Formats: sequence, C-alpha cells, structure tokens
Amino acid sequence: MNDTEIVRGVKARLRTAILAPTRIPLALLGLPLVPLQLLPFPLVLITIGVVLLPLITKVVRAYANRYRRLAGKVLGEEIPVPYRTPTSTGPVARVRAIATDPATWRDLAFLPVNAIVTVVCSLMPLVLWTSGVLGFLMPFLWAAGADGLEYSAIDETTPGNILLAPLLGTLYLSLAWWLTPVFGRLHAQVTRRLLGPTANSALAARVRVLADSRADTVDAQAAELRRIERDLHDGAQARLVALGMSLGMAEDLITRDPEAAARLLTEARQSSSQALSELRDLVRGIHPPVLADRGLDGALRALALASPLPVEVDIVLDGRPEAPVESAAYFAVAETLTNAAKHSGAAGAWLRVRHEDDRLTLMIGDDGRGGAVATENGGLRGIERRLAAFDGTLGIASPAGGPTIVTMELPCVLSSGKTSSSSATG
Repeated sequence: MNDTEIVRGVKARLRTAILAPTRIPLALLGLPLVPLQLLPFPLVLITIGVVLLPLITKVVRAYANRYRRLAGKVLGEEIPVPYRTPTSTGPVARVRAIATDPATWRDLAFLPVNAIVTVVCSLMPLVLWTSGVLGFLMPFLWAAGADGLEYSAIDETTPGNILLAPLLGTLYLSLAWWLTPVFGRLHAQVTRRLLGPTANSALAARVRVLADSRADTVDAQAAELRRIERDLHDGAQARLVALGMSLGMAEDLITRDPEAAARLLTEARQSSSQALSELRDLVRGIHPPVLADRGLDGALRALALASPLPVEVDIVLDGRPEAPVESAAYFAVAETLTNAAKHSGAAGAWLRVRHEDDRLTLMIGDDGRGGAVATENGGLRGIERRLAAFDGTLGIASPAGGPTIVTMELPCVLSSGKTSSSSATG
C-alpha cells in the first residue's frame, strides 16, 4: 500500500467515524415504535385495533426495510424481506397474518437492540480516533501548562506521561484504523441476524416458491395439451376425416365415373400430404428434431437463421444439457426472438450462451425501443413459468428507448463434448 492509498484510507475511515454518530437519532427514533406497535393488539377487541395495527405495522416494516437496505450495502448482499403474504385480503386475515408472523416480533426485538448497537458502533470509532489524536497532543498541552509553573509544582510523573502519551496515541489510532470498518460490519451483521429470514422462514418461502412453480407448470402443461388437442382436432384430424370421405366416394365412383374417382384420389393424396405436414409441424412444436440431432448449440443457430432479425450468435458450451433443459432453453429463446421481431422495432439482435458454476446462462438482446415487461398473459410471463419449472430465473432490462436485454438462468450439468460457436446470422 503506497502513501496515497494510506492517506485515502485514513480520510475514508475518518469520514466514516465522523458521520457515524449522525445515525444515532434515526436509531433512537425506533424506540417509540415498540409501544406504538404493541398498542393496537389489545385494541383489536374493540375493532379500532383492526384498523390501526396494519397501519402501524406498515410504518415499522418500512423502518426495518430501510435498515435491511443499509446493511445489505455494507455486506454486499441483499437481505430478503421475510414477511408472510396474507392468504386473504380481509381485515381479520391481515391482523392474524401480522400477529402470527415471526418477522413481526423480530422487528420489535430489533428496535431496542438497534438503538444500543448503533450508539456503541457509532461512537466507539470516534472515541478511538479522538483518543489517538489527543495522545499526540498531550505532550504539547503539558508543556504549555508547565510554562507558568515552578518546576516543583509539576507532577514528577509528567516526563513519563510525555513519553507514554504518544505510544498510547499510536495504539488508539491503530485500533481506530482497524475497528472503524469492523464496527460498521458488526452493526450490519446484527441487522441481518435479526431482520433477515430465519432458516424456517427461508424454507417456508422456498416451499411457497416451489408450490407456485408447480402450479404454473401444471397450468402450462394443461395449456400445451389443449393446444395439441386443438391443433389435432382442427388440423390433421379434419384432413384425415376428409381423406376418408374422399376415398369412400372414390370407391363408389371408380366403376361408374373413373375420372371423378381419379379427381377424388388426387384430392385425397393432397389431403394426406397436408395432414402429414401439419403433424410434422405439431411434433416440431413439441420437440424440434434439430434439437435432438444437433443439440442446443445447433438448434439455437438454426433458430437465429430463421429469425426475421439478423442475430449475432455467441455460444460456448462444454457439452449438452439434459433434454428437458435443452427444450426449455430452446423455446424460451424462440419466444424471446419472436417478441423482439414483432414488438421491439429492432434492426438487429444478439444471443450469448454460457455455462458456468453449474448454471446455463442465456442472454438475448436487441437494439429496439425497449419497454418490455412480463405481463400476466404475455409471452415473457410464459417464459418465466417455463423456466421456473426447472428452478430457473428470468431477468428483463428494458428501459424506455432501449436496448432490451433478457437474461435467463437454468441450473443444470452438461454431458461431455465441447461445442462453441460465434457467428453473425441474418
């Protein structure tokens, strides 16, 4: 560490130590919230508490959320909000959800603890820095005080103190340098301990996510089955019925009117070709043959070639994901590129695929107008449901004016066999 870095470090720690006490009033402001939060519970019996409790709880939780954000910045991680979502919107259900939520009582425990920890962690760095500076100033103060006194009036221990004070000052400054960030992290860790989700609440939240994912998967599968049934009924099945009728009529006419029978046989042949084509399209929509033959890399490149937009492809994979994950990734990219071509007004797009830390990451971007959001019945929401079935996630960055970047992540392992490609297609 050079001299410039040391000076910057000292300035940063001094600034932290000086500004830290300014957080004390906010911490002390939380103390009145303790009785304020408890007051509505007995008032629930006379109805007014049913109205007051959600309002006061909202204030307390906003206060706690502020500290979650502050602690998250210090620790470099997001502290999840552990509050339960009421299963009903009625006032009694809200009161019950608040009263039975462990996070409500953990917030109350946090308020007095936060006040104490904030005072200690805010004042101690300033005390250490001040003590260190005074240690170096004390010899000059003693010398100034001794100028107007007889030597006999000076304490015999003064020469020893003059030598000891700078040593103590050095010790205090060293402790101040080391402990200033430590006190900040200590406060953040206490906040995370009290305001973060417990193991049980995290497990319960995970169960809820899995239950929602399962419900979405079941709905998506049911919708897919209905689509397949509708396509079969309206397409291939109708053509096969017409084919059977044409063959029956041709059978009746073959001896009486061979020319009419020949025309009917021609129509039957055309119907069989169209029915076969529709069946192939239907099968391709369930699991594209190119995906089975060439893997995700080749399938995505073929998808990019078929896109109305020119798509730059950059794929590096050390093998193949499992077939269900490949299918989910393929259709997710297909839906995203289709949305970009239809709605973004983009002149081009790009696709980047990587596999790192047992996660398949797919990024699709375009230079369109932006503003893409995952609406309830939209295509992006369908992608989100498809990925959630595999514990995957969907992220959308699409400011107004563009560009749009859609990021998908799927946990998976790859089979052996490296594939990589980087190309521009259109």
